[in-house]
Amino acid sequence: MASRKAKTAADKRLEPIFTWFAKQRWEPLAFQQETWQSYLAGRSGLIQVPTGSGKTYAAIMGAIADMLAKPEPGLRLLYLTPLRALSRDIEQSIQRPIAEMGWNLRVESRTGDTSSAKKTRQLKNLPEILITTPESLALMLSYAGAKEFFKSLGGIILDEWHELLSSKRGTQTELCLSYLRSVRPTLQTWAISATLGNVEEAAQVAVGVNAEPVIIRTDLQRPTVIKSILPESVDTFPWAGHLGLHLFEALVNALDIQRSTLIFTNTRSQAERWYQAILFAMPDHADQIALHHSSINVKEREVIEAGVKAGTIKWVICTSSLDLGVDFQPVERVVQIGSAKKLARLLQRAGRSQHVPQGTSEIFFLPTNALELLEISAFRSGLAAGAIESRCPLAKPYDVLIQHLVTLACGEGFKPEEVFNAVKKTVSYATLTQAEFDWILEFVEQGGKSLSAYPRYKKVVSTDGIYKIADAQIARMHRMGIGTITSNQAIEVRYLNQSKIGNVEESFVSKLQPGDAFFFAGKQLEFFQIKDMVVYVKSAKKKSTITPTWGGGNLAISDSLSHHLRREIEQSRTNSTANVELNCLQPILSAQERISYLPSSNELLIECCKTREGQHLYVFPFEGRFVHEGLGFLWGYRFAHQHPATFTISVNDYGFEILAPKDYPFQTLFSQEFFSLNSLYEDIKAGLNLSELTGRKFRGIAQVAGLVFKGYPSSKKTSSQLQVSSSLLYEVFTKYEPDNLLLKQAENEVLSDQLEAHRLAKTLNRLSQLAISWQNTNRPSPFAFPLLVERLTSRMSNESLLDRIERMKQQWNSK
Repeated sequence: MASRKAKTAADKRLEPIFTWFAKQRWEPLAFQQETWQSYLAGRSGLIQVPTGSGKTYAAIMGAIADMLAKPEPGLRLLYLTPLRALSRDIEQSIQRPIAEMGWNLRVESRTGDTSSAKKTRQLKNLPEILITTPESLALMLSYAGAKEFFKSLGGIILDEWHELLSSKRGTQTELCLSYLRSVRPTLQTWAISATLGNVEEAAQVAVGVNAEPVIIRTDLQRPTVIKSILPESVDTFPWAGHLGLHLFEALVNALDIQRSTLIFTNTRSQAERWYQAILFAMPDHADQIALHHSSINVKEREVIEAGVKAGTIKWVICTSSLDLGVDFQPVERVVQIGSAKKLARLLQRAGRSQHVPQGTSEIFFLPTNALELLEISAFRSGLAAGAIESRCPLAKPYDVLIQHLVTLACGEGFKPEEVFNAVKKTVSYATLTQAEFDWILEFVEQGGKSLSAYPRYKKVVSTDGIYKIADAQIARMHRMGIGTITSNQAIEVRYLNQSKIGNVEESFVSKLQPGDAFFFAGKQLEFFQIKDMVVYVKSAKKKSTITPTWGGGNLAISDSLSHHLRREIEQSRTNSTANVELNCLQPILSAQERISYLPSSNELLIECCKTREGQHLYVFPFEGRFVHEGLGFLWGYRFAHQHPATFTISVNDYGFEILAPKDYPFQTLFSQEFFSLNSLYEDIKAGLNLSELTGRKFRGIAQVAGLVFKGYPSSKKTSSQLQVSSSLLYEVFTKYEPDNLLLKQAENEVLSDQLEAHRLAKTLNRLSQLAISWQNTNRPSPFAFPLLVERLTSRMSNESLLDRIERMKQQWNSK
């Protein structure tokens, strides 16, 4: 919003909006006015503009103008956010013009943090504007009178659409929208995003297959300045690892405690460790430094966010909990510890600084190991080229549809033909067949072929063609399980006086003994006991560096970043004006070229060397660890098919290693057929223990589909109990119902999510067209060294990992 003389509204309905903007000494930007006019014209679409450019007011003000022009009681606008933490900030932003102008509108939030009393009151008297999450919206659909709740609904806003789009939460949102559109055919949908590569597809997913979306863009530019914190010498810098603590003093010296800064890490455990290190370095500023991640109690997070806005808290060590939406205008700079792995993630985090239109984002990049310097250089090239990753919708996940049908049955009930027609209008389920829908309907009604003898799996009953929930007990159990997030079981941590600290995973707590000290939520704690799935602790007198670990922190480089990574390697051979990261990395690149080879973008580097352990094959596609995992097992199978042997396979983001018996003839086994895409699925299935991987993936599917009950709030089931229950169901389906659609879904998710099968096939096709640069070396090259370290350290405890890596690096340097 520019601070110039206000213009007059072309549409009289927008006059109140222009009046408020004038009072702020703002002039509405062109893209904001275009959005408002499109909304008032009855259109739906997507707003794609940089972070901090005023997207919220662009999306909300057209709807508010419509409400003011045509007052009507009841819920008029839904604002859907992916994170409940964002709802507070969004509510304040929307409430500001309403309060200042005295408009007769109410805005409220309804998330998992909202009290039960407030939720009950809301259902009796809904506000005109309701901010909620996909899970809370689905829960509203499960109540009797759901149609009455939404009878006046005119629009829905999907905030941070890129975060939902390619996940089951996005699919859940699509299904909720399909129901709302059946209730309100004129419903308008507006998605908001700042970082999407496939804007047109994302817009179509938001509005449904039968609508033509409007796409709003802007020519506003928000430059991103990257400054690297480099080691004094790359020779003493670790070649593997992800914590980066060896540079904590350099980071502290590079920053200013008087400048508001967000310090991003990629995992919660890493954030805890960095918070400890920074407090150690700056004990006199402990009251100005805070820790923020999703496992810390929500009340404490709210205090931290308020402190950042007020300017009393200057540095926040955080994770993706502060990636999105929260408006921190006081933040002047951002730090990224370790590679962000995706261009979009880096852009999103950089946008947290100077959160105003056309502000310049400043981000400090701190590498955690030597080869991450190469990734920083690739980030520079990618951002300069305007590259950004695409987010694609999921293809008809059956478990989410099963949950949706039971949700509708809990509420008003549903007619199969109406739901099928509505669901087919979503992009995710556009290819759903009648046979698949009939199977799902039978599954929720009878439990399918295998579970028909068990009443708890007969969730719905048909009366006069309308399917409703079978009984109140099943409805209660279903409502407690609504949602698609299936992380490991979280256990609440409290002091002995019952005050809440946060939550950790059960796997961490199971290793604790009474009296053990650990560091969590920025506090030294002593384990006292666990009771009713609550961990009771007290403040610890002794110091500990042990921190909880959480699953889900294994990030891989994206397709876009890997493309630029390969180009950086190629250009490093000839570019005399390389950037500071490549200049710093030059000793390693020179060593790589001296010992082995630096591949160009149209070459595939394969190294082979022999040690006491056997014959090592190192392959460097630079496509990310998930693709490399699939390639490693695929190649292992195809090698063994020609020359039987037992292999050990290790992977990282740059390549993979196959360790075979001594003198294994790798080179003689390559052929055009070896790179063939024929029988790709069958070979991957044979090379992997697909049954085991599918069984693991099925656990999450079983939870989403409601086959496994997580327990009541006062008696949650443990992860082991959930695992046993889902494993038993998996065995039953595999043995007695092999055509079960949920088994098919689990197999597809292993291939698409875990191994990135589409990208794997694309990579294999690319590799078949590359010139192979075969290098016989006497020892592992710098590129191969991290793979060797990862395989060796996988047998060690976490406590000795960094020390062992450092020792191995020093031994390597001495050679």
